[in-house]
Amino acid sequence: MITAPLFPGFTPRRIATSGTEINLIVGGNGPPLLLLHGYPQTHAMWHRIAPRLAQHFTVICADLRGYGDSGKPVS
Repeated sequence: MITAPLFPGFTPRRIATSGTEINLIVGGNGPPLLLLHGYPQTHAMWHRIAPRLAQHFTVICADLRGYGDSGKPVS
């Protein structure tokens, strides 16, 4: 199992979308909770709070399109 270094117990994933891929990490159990970063950050901004939230939620931290390890639009 591959884990994300800043996010112990989380699993990195990539989701194919129209024209590119979105990078994200997923961890925890419970109702889904999507954490989105602001400009000009990445999913790494959630590394302190995500493990705590994962005790009660399935936490999803994504890099928005064009940020971090997510793909950039062609045009």
